[in-house]
Amino acid sequence: MAALLGALLVVGKQVMSGLPNIEPVSFLIVLYTLEFPRETPGAIGVFLLLQGVLYGFGLWWAMYLYVWFLLMGLAWLFRRIDHTLFWAVLSGLYGLAFGGLCALVYLAVRDYAFAFAWWMAGLYYDVGHGIGNFAVMLLLYRPMRRALQAAKRQLRWAEQPPVR
Repeated sequence: MAALLGALLVVGKQVMSGLPNIEPVSFLIVLYTLEFPRETPGAIGVFLLLQGVLYGFGLWWAMYLYVWFLLMGLAWLFRRIDHTLFWAVLSGLYGLAFGGLCALVYLAVRDYAFAFAWWMAGLYYDVGHGIGNFAVMLLLYRPMRRALQAAKRQLRWAEQPPVR
């Protein structure tokens, strides 16, 4: 299951790659955490591995090693909240903070000034990322959550041993 969910993260990102900073990865990680919490770490692992294979295992990839697990942790922390607007705001704020979170890796390999400059240079993109995350979550949270809940019910039914 985790492999399938991870592959869907990659496919979703690739399909949306023509739109700047609008991607379903944040959206799907939140929903996976809410509906498939045990499978989500594996899905993120598959996503990370496939992204590294597709684009190379550079410094950008090191950023991915923590930003997606942090989002998963936030979603798990607030998992009992089922309000579309809450998740849209959280997702939007996460998109806005994404560049700053990714800049943290430069603290380890460079210095504070370089990390801050890198973050500020991409702040314009982070604004777009935040708006995109907010809009995607606002529009798709409820229907996709219901679809995942239905899929989960189907999977449970299919896994039940036959009645004798």
